[in-house]
Amino acid sequence: MDRGQLTLLGSAACVMLTMHFSVQLLSQHLFYWKNPKEQKAIIIIILMAPIYAVDSFVGLLDIQGSKTFFMFLDSIKECYEALVIAKFLALMYSYLKISISKNIVPDEIKGREIHHSFPMTLFQPHTVRLNHHTLKLLKYWTWQFVIIRPVCSVLMITLQALGLYPSWLSWTFTIILNVSVSLALYSLVVFYHVFAKELAPHSPLAKFLCIKGIVFFCFWQGVVIDVLAAVGVIRSHHFWLDVEHIEEAIQNVLICLEMVVFSVLQQYAYHVAPYSGDVESKMKLNKKRE
Repeated sequence: MDRGQLTLLGSAACVMLTMHFSVQLLSQHLFYWKNPKEQKAIIIIILMAPIYAVDSFVGLLDIQGSKTFFMFLDSIKECYEALVIAKFLALMYSYLKISISKNIVPDEIKGREIHHSFPMTLFQPHTVRLNHHTLKLLKYWTWQFVIIRPVCSVLMITLQALGLYPSWLSWTFTIILNVSVSLALYSLVVFYHVFAKELAPHSPLAKFLCIKGIVFFCFWQGVVIDVLAAVGVIRSHHFWLDVEHIEEAIQNVLICLEMVVFSVLQQYAYHVAPYSGDVESKMKLNKKRE
């Protein structure tokens, strides 16, 4: 077997492991289906790792693909990332019994202070009181990315396919998307800081790091790989590919490896224990009766 086949085999093993851990956790939540609103959000979040792994493996299978093809694969991951961020905030709202659609905000959390930092203070007061309007605003800040990401993806892929995608336009889309995702993540951080004490029993930091970690590694390792290729550290004679495709290959292999780690971490962060208590006690009681 040559290096290319060994890489594909190793990556396939990583994808299978990621699928195993994710499906295991998914099946546990489906078996102990106690809180549909929360567990639907959890299922969407835990599927992030296998979707990233499968997407990256497809990129390895067709590593000689065009820029448009790789842009399409990246768009799938990033559009799903946008949905996951929005669902994570919805999960935090559910933990605190907040419902924007039903206009439900518990009295004990009304009036709390939200402290904004720069550059948000250019558009918002430094300190605002928490109410239905501010909670709705935080929700809009996450959902704007869910809308902007796929719209930009369609435009970028179409323009790339038509050959109308100069570097200045690429940078324009990059800036727009970075501002959009930063605003979405900012709303999560603000919400966590305000309700850190109430959310503590639900391990929100571990849950958030499973999402942020995937996004962080996928983005910054791509930047590092681009820099290494630009300065000549990564060269074509080191691999079985030309330099243009080496960066994509290394990025995809790393993502396949990392998703195994995150699928294991999700076993702890999104454990089924909070929903399995009543069911397990009933099953034990039935066994005793038998």
